[in-house]
Amino acid sequence: LQEIDETNGYCYQTEMVTYETKPLLYVEHRNLNPENELKRYFGARAVLGDQRSDNQRHRPLHRSMWLTAAKDTWPRYAKIGISMQLLETKGGIQYFTFEHNRDYQQAQFKFLDAVDSMDPNNILALLRVNPYHIDSLLQISDVCRMQEDQEVARDLIEKALYCFESSFHPVFSLTSGQSRLDYRRAENRSFFLALYKHMTFLERRGCPRTALEFCKLIRCLDPERDPLCALLMIDFLSLRAREYAFLIRLYEEWEFHLNLSQLPNFAFSVPLACYHLSQQEDLPDSERARMEEQGKRLIQTAFIMFPSVLMPLLDQCGVQPDQAVSSHRYFGLEVQIRLVQPGALRQLVALFLGRNWPLWKDPGVMAWLEDNVKEVLRRVDANDPLVEESENKRKIRYQNVPRNIHRHIILSEIKEAIAALPPEVTTQPVMGYDPLPPLDGIITYTRPERTNQAPDGSTLSLFFRSLLPNFNLQEDRRQQMEGEGAEVQHELNQGVNRLMAAMRDMLANIRFQEPPQEEYQEGDGEWD
Repeated sequence: LQEIDETNGYCYQTEMVTYETKPLLYVEHRNLNPENELKRYFGARAVLGDQRSDNQRHRPLHRSMWLTAAKDTWPRYAKIGISMQLLETKGGIQYFTFEHNRDYQQAQFKFLDAVDSMDPNNILALLRVNPYHIDSLLQISDVCRMQEDQEVARDLIEKALYCFESSFHPVFSLTSGQSRLDYRRAENRSFFLALYKHMTFLERRGCPRTALEFCKLIRCLDPERDPLCALLMIDFLSLRAREYAFLIRLYEEWEFHLNLSQLPNFAFSVPLACYHLSQQEDLPDSERARMEEQGKRLIQTAFIMFPSVLMPLLDQCGVQPDQAVSSHRYFGLEVQIRLVQPGALRQLVALFLGRNWPLWKDPGVMAWLEDNVKEVLRRVDANDPLVEESENKRKIRYQNVPRNIHRHIILSEIKEAIAALPPEVTTQPVMGYDPLPPLDGIITYTRPERTNQAPDGSTLSLFFRSLLPNFNLQEDRRQQMEGEGAEVQHELNQGVNRLMAAMRDMLANIRFQEPPQEEYQEGDGEWD
């Protein structure tokens, strides 16, 4: 992670991939395929049978892919104007970038015009002509997902990934750990976003192990900047996938360089992983005892460092705190109300609670938690030096939040974390296709100047604007308070329904603009 507060001599340092850490984030092809995970859960016959009933969706003419499998409902793929180039090789690391040819640049300009028009039908029109235009696929996927059409939303993201992988450079590797993509380059950002959205779909679909592999991939592509802050989610996916040993190993290998214990998600997730390992009867007794002791030590340290976590966590888990806890000077509700936390810490805590709380509902976990909270109370009452030390750390650190953390919070769509974002983020335009672009971004081509057009004030445009560019949440709330709420909401629902019907009709039509067979066959191959 980037620096939090350089002035006090403390920072979240960036992790450099070394020989020692490379095996830790090694990406395996087989773990990128969710069907392999589903087979482990339900058996190969159930998964393969579902495929056969899905009209043999894997088209035999398509080359084999690692990120996603092509479907026969998709339009035939041809070169669309995206390619990948090798920029340089330094220290055994290869740096690549995606590039757009002139035709694709023109399509991108039309997409930006469609966004400015605030009319989603213009993006749909662009997709009819360019069915593999990446940003259009990502944007319409967001619209479908917000309207609970998860299947179509997921399909659009998979289509975008298929397009990207078809454009890979022959030596670009997903698994070597030596291939890099710089997020600062505008053409690369959509690939990161497509991977992130695919990862979240996989987790919600019940494939956390596959989602974890994609999280590792996102981290490996630009580890120096970690532009989507994979570190803020990798612990959650590790716990969901029951990869407890992996999470503990990651913490032990990276803590010295990255100060992971200063992130609430790692401070609490690692001891939870230790607890789960201590409950596994197939481990040697000595190892179970070591995990139990390590888990106790780390969870107590976490609650001393982040006391604001306990009461909201218990509340979200539906657990009534003990009187000794709720009235205590360190954890009590009155104390929490008076507690002033730095903005950065408040955002990190809200993100952790909003995402991870379901992992703590287990009765066994709660019993373990209760025992350790009692010990924390004893240590606080005994004036343990760690209490004052932690308080000083909270006051000094967490003063500034890197842009990549804000970007992650926006992508997470966790309401509690978004509500904690500062005004300088919530009042600026946030583009769904490029949320909070890097301030030091590398732009290789620019959009021609055009005359500003007055925005359409229709309710359908208002809905679309809320998903895309300059949506001002405070202004929208003000209008609702002035009495427009009920009528606008009724019209909005009708407009959204018309939009979704139009999108389903368009996406169901697989006869877009079929390129000649020869173009499709050109460049067939299989890459690592």
